[in-house]
Amino acid sequence: MINKNEVFETIHMIQDEKLDIRTITMGISLRDCPDENTGKACTKIYDKITASAASLVKIGEQIEVEFGIPIINKRIAVTPIAFVAEASKTESYVPFAKAMDKAAGEVGVHFIGGFSSLVHKGYTKGDHILIASIPEALSQTKRVCSSVNIATTKSGINMDAVRQMGGIIKETARLTAKDGSIGCAKLVVFANTPEDNPFMAGASHGMGEPECIINVGVSGPGAVKSALEKVKGEPFDVVAEKIKRTAFKITRMGQLVAAEASKRLGIPFGIVDLSLAPTSEIGDSVARILEEIGIESCGAPGTTAALALLNDAIKKGGIMASSHVGGLSGAFIPVSEDEGMVDAVVKGSLSLDKLEAMTCVCSVGLDMIAVPGDTKAETISAIIADEAAIGVTNNKTTAVRLIPVYNKKAGDMVEWGGLLGKAVIMKVSPFSSEIFIHRGGRIPAPIISLRN
Repeated sequence: MINKNEVFETIHMIQDEKLDIRTITMGISLRDCPDENTGKACTKIYDKITASAASLVKIGEQIEVEFGIPIINKRIAVTPIAFVAEASKTESYVPFAKAMDKAAGEVGVHFIGGFSSLVHKGYTKGDHILIASIPEALSQTKRVCSSVNIATTKSGINMDAVRQMGGIIKETARLTAKDGSIGCAKLVVFANTPEDNPFMAGASHGMGEPECIINVGVSGPGAVKSALEKVKGEPFDVVAEKIKRTAFKITRMGQLVAAEASKRLGIPFGIVDLSLAPTSEIGDSVARILEEIGIESCGAPGTTAALALLNDAIKKGGIMASSHVGGLSGAFIPVSEDEGMVDAVVKGSLSLDKLEAMTCVCSVGLDMIAVPGDTKAETISAIIADEAAIGVTNNKTTAVRLIPVYNKKAGDMVEWGGLLGKAVIMKVSPFSSEIFIHRGGRIPAPIISLRN
């Protein structure tokens, strides 16, 4: 039974510690939309999305007002378009992206994910067309997000796809150069992509998902940091317990919102994603949590251990609060979206190499990292390969969202505004990976994949 003190504590977390529901994401199956005629397929997609999500934003806003819980984003994820569009006789899937964008605008959501492809073991014709269409699609739409899964623990790493994605990222950066190469902020390269991720830019509606579903992503770095301020100097056991208890309360709120949205929309509740998702606002930072644990500046020695403790405690606390947990679930470390991370880069305590080490124990990977615009495509591909290797070997999701910002060099600043925030252009190793990347083929699955 909830007591009065818990109610007041939750109100305080919302008003003073920036606790919110980061996203309500509706997953929509488009598996009934393929058509040989591209125009007819796009019309089916538009009609399916607008019919399914017609009330999503309205109901989300009603829940905000009635429960007093901020819901920052309302989003949609659809079946990976490479599957849906493959029946169409066309050499470009840009019209499909435009249909998604138009539908998202019509229903009023912030982003729509699913301009996606799964190529961890190889390509089909549809995969080739979709990936080649990504730069133009992202430069000609506002709300569309794209992802490509290039590796799994069971399949290994598709190095041909890794090589291609370096060039795709570079071309996307070029086509959106006038806007700080922002197109790359809507593109994620995954290893072990989850089917039920509610967060952008990597959300898509997996092939094992039902016709329509509601997934919720929670947040609350400020609430966790505030809780830790009450246990200064205490042993790590106490720190972990405090994080667990706070994660439970945060996730319980997410479960409440997910269940209510599911009931009002008349579609099933899927999962609550436990991830601590920071923003560029002061007081809403994962980096500041790590510093509260005892690190002088994020990236200093001890950061990876502190992040491992944080990630584990979030999962342990959150999983008791929800009947269905999924997505990514843990701590996000997107550099531009976390003011503490930006500050650490400026101070020099946080480097690209240290971020890679941190991704071994966090929920995602190298996220929202700006690099010099002249970074070679092969170097970007090699960074993707390193991150995929971490995910495949550790049987976890990892991802790369790198932004080579045209006409910017290491140490410069780029500002996108809003949720995307600002970033310092980070230094990248000057040494070449070209011979490595141009080998192609597939890095075999690790021995841990043989579990049958």
